[in-house]
Amino acid sequence: MTTHPAQLDFFLEPLFPVRSPTTTIDIEQFRAKLKRQMARAIRECPHSREVVAARMAQYLGLPNLSKTTLDSYTAESKTTHDVSLVRFKAFVRATGAVWLWDFVVSEDGLTILEGDEARLAEIARLQQQQRELQQQLKTLRSTPINIKRRGL
Repeated sequence: MTTHPAQLDFFLEPLFPVRSPTTTIDIEQFRAKLKRQMARAIRECPHSREVVAARMAQYLGLPNLSKTTLDSYTAESKTTHDVSLVRFKAFVRATGAVWLWDFVVSEDGLTILEGDEARLAEIARLQQQQRELQQQLKTLRSTPINIKRRGL
């Protein structure tokens, strides 16, 4: 079923949401959410926890990284076991859950663009500049120009 272009869809979620930064940082809440999202990434990953831990160890150049350490990073009850940024990057690569980056920066009013999405944003920015220049030209052209002849 095709909808009319002017008809709004209440269930359509924007691909690039406009976000505003939160005014406060609730570290405990962020920690809990991050651990839940990391646990979700593991559930959605085609690899077992052991394989994810082994892949992380490989990315980090470590001989091994235990499944227990990985479990500590994703257990909400383990408030003293936060993942470092370097290990988080290895985790994202090991699970393939690049959407986690967007989750991490979302409270700061940021949206992650992937690959050609950045080029699309640059096109839109240039089109906006082009419209602004067109408006400036229109304003300048709206006033008659009196040219005085010199030397004749």
